[in-house]
This record gives sequence, C-alpha cells and structure tokens, in this order.
Amino acid sequence: MKFDYLKDLLGNRFLDEKIDKLQYAYDATQKMYMPDCVVLPKNTEEVSKIVKFANENKIPVVARGCASGFSGGALNIDGGIALSMELMNNIIEIDLDNLIATVEPGVVNYDLQVKLKPFGLFFPPDPSSWKFSSIGGNIAENAGGPKAVKYGVVKDWVLGLEVVLADGSIINIGSKNVKDVAGYNLTQLFVGSEGTLGIITKALLKLHPIAQGSQTLQATFYDMSLAAKTVSDIIKNKIIPSSLEFVDHQAILTVEDALKANLPTDADAILIIEVEGSKFQIKEDVEKIVQICTENGAKVKIAHSIEEEESIWLARRSISPTLKRIADGKLNEDIVVPRSKIAEMIKKTQEIAKKYNVLIVNFGHAGDGNIHTNIMYNTKDKDEEKRAYQAMDEVFDECLKLGGSISGEHGIGITKQDYLERQVGSRTIQLYKQIKYAFDPNNILNPHKMKL
Repeated sequence: MKFDYLKDLLGNRFLDEKIDKLQYAYDATQKMYMPDCVVLPKNTEEVSKIVKFANENKIPVVARGCASGFSGGALNIDGGIALSMELMNNIIEIDLDNLIATVEPGVVNYDLQVKLKPFGLFFPPDPSSWKFSSIGGNIAENAGGPKAVKYGVVKDWVLGLEVVLADGSIINIGSKNVKDVAGYNLTQLFVGSEGTLGIITKALLKLHPIAQGSQTLQATFYDMSLAAKTVSDIIKNKIIPSSLEFVDHQAILTVEDALKANLPTDADAILIIEVEGSKFQIKEDVEKIVQICTENGAKVKIAHSIEEEESIWLARRSISPTLKRIADGKLNEDIVVPRSKIAEMIKKTQEIAKKYNVLIVNFGHAGDGNIHTNIMYNTKDKDEEKRAYQAMDEVFDECLKLGGSISGEHGIGITKQDYLERQVGSRTIQLYKQIKYAFDPNNILNPHKMKL
C-alpha cells in the first residue's frame, strides 16, 4: 500500500479514515480540501522520516498548526499528506539569562504567554488568533497583531530555527546570539515562507519584559481624515502606543446593531489607543494623546478600570463575530498602506462598495497602516459574490497605487496568489521560484501556494 511505511512508523498517529481526515481538511477560509492521509509526528526525527518518504515518492506535504489562517496556506489542495504539528507542543526551555524561549511549532501562542507571565516576560507578536494559533503557524505567516505598532512582527522576534528540508535533512539556522552574521540569514528566509521551503520543528524566540502598567483610551471622530491625522500626529510626537486600533463607521454600525453597546453610531471612526510603561510615562503619554485627539476634534474617553477597558475594546473585538450575522460570505483581506494614506484608502473602499453595491467593513491596526477590509456577500447570490470579488480586485489595485501591500499579516496562500505578481513583479516571482527549487526541487512542500 502507498502509505504502509507511514502506518508502520506512526501507528495510531497515522490517519486515513475519511471521518478523521475531515477535521484536517479546512482552515479559517472555510474552504475544504481532503488530504490523502494525516500524520501526527511527536519529534523532529519523525518529521524527517515522513518528509524523506514523501520526497522519494513525490507526495505533497502540507504542514499545519491550528488551522487559524485566512489565506488557505494549510490546505492540501493537491491531496497528499497533512502534517499536523499539534503533538509537537513542548516549551523546551525558558532561558532567563538570555531572555529566549526554545519551543516546538505546535505550542499555542496563548499557552506560551501563560508560561512566561510568572517570569514577568512575554512574546510580543499577538495575532487576534493568539488563543488558538500555533507558534509554527505564526512564524510561517510572519504574523503581527495589535502590538506590532510598538514591537514589530514575528520576524523581529525569531533568533533561530530547526528546519526539516524537503529531502528529510535537518538544519539548524540562527542562534541564541543577538549578533550573528555568519553567512546568509536563512532564518529570516523561512519566516513568512508559508511552509514552502521547509518544515519548522523548533524555534528560538526573543522575549521581552512585561510593562509596569498600561492605560486604554477611546477617541471618537466624526471625520475619518482627522482620525488618520491623529495617528500620524501621535507618532510624530514620539509616542509609540502599544496598540493603536481603528474601527470605521460601518464597523461601528455592525457591532451596535448586534450588541446594543451604546456605541456612537454617528461617528466616522473610533481609535482605540493603549499606552504602557511606568506610571509617570503613562500619565505623560495619556495627557499628550488627549491633547492631540482633542485638537483634531475627537471626544476622548479614558479607562480607569478593567471593566472600562473591556468596554472600550468591545467594539474592536466584536467585529469579526458580528459580521457573521450580516452575511455568510466574507472576503477577509488585510491590506497595508502608509499610515498617512489610511483615510484615503478607507474613502476608496467606500467608493468601491457603492460602485459594486456590496457592504465593506473596515477595521484594523491604524498604528502600522494595516486595514482589515471585509467584503460581505450572500453565497447563494452568485451575482453578489461576483461583485464582491470584483470589489476585492479593485481594493487591491487602489492599495498598490497608494504604495501599500496586498497582505500585512494573513499571508498569500491560495487566496491572494493571483494578485501577488501585481505587487512584486514577474522578475521577483521568477526569483521566488528559483529559491523554491533550490530548497524543494520536487515541489512537495505546500505546492501551488504563493504562486509557486
């Protein structure tokens, strides 16, 4: 039989019954592709043997973590082997002398944070899926999150990796050293590579001390352009918030309609701003931010308790769940533009929504220009679905005209690969393919993703 070797190697950790494979056939895109089998390795050596077998038999291998991705990167679109890293979930070491954690790829981001908190430390990348996304997936997608405005994204916090290559060989790249310029920086090549170059089996992660305290503010604007100006003004004043989020008018209406949370439905935008540091630093930053927001015509509310803080964050955290009440179809995009272009981009999406008669809801990370543009449609209405995709195409075009990117966090996978060349150009795609061939000449690792 085709997979007898894997059955013998893994025993009951080899799955090929349809009912077992179903739970590994989807991700957050809600698209479904059935793998031929599922394997659940427990260590690097097993991963090596699985991948070597797949390479020798030219069988596709798709690594997957918690299936929280929005770009289809974990889907077995060509069948083959779904390589689930869920059992490789050990936090191997928390090195307090060097502030480094050594972890396996199946560790859930939230679980790592829980382990680090008693030491007064945290791993800064905090995607919205942090409670159910794996570190391996975070690395493969170069994930970000609300704190990216201050702390950056995953690439800024990965020092080294253990990787299984397509031929089954194992390499260790990077190190615990802050400085390391010995040869090419392969670590950063694998970060964001979406499982197309190798299978990550261990990671060395930088850690950061938890701030002494924090405070959250809500600024309500009646002009989106002034909200965008406020974002730039805050940064210009050398204040770097730990979070700087925005919710547009349509998102406010959506949440208020669902939750009756007493949100300002006449507002054009809400900014949610979090600052952290010492009591003195927080006081100084809050006073300056209030001044900037007020000068730009905003009404400001400051949270003085955990309950008030949770109330402020409610609008932002409730958007995705409440969107499901509007329509069963959603194109969940994560474009990025320079901070100074946020208002212009939001205006463009509003014009596109009117042009194609679809609902577009915007929210996201104003501090780094990352806009989650959600285009809603009824899956039973094929004409509306077609218009939604036409709108998405135009959103990408307008984003690129403003010097932006088609993806800031979610990755390319299958959902955006047809648009990648539009951003990077045909010569760059050729280089991607040459790099892919150097690492994976038989194209078994997550094939036909990222235009590869």
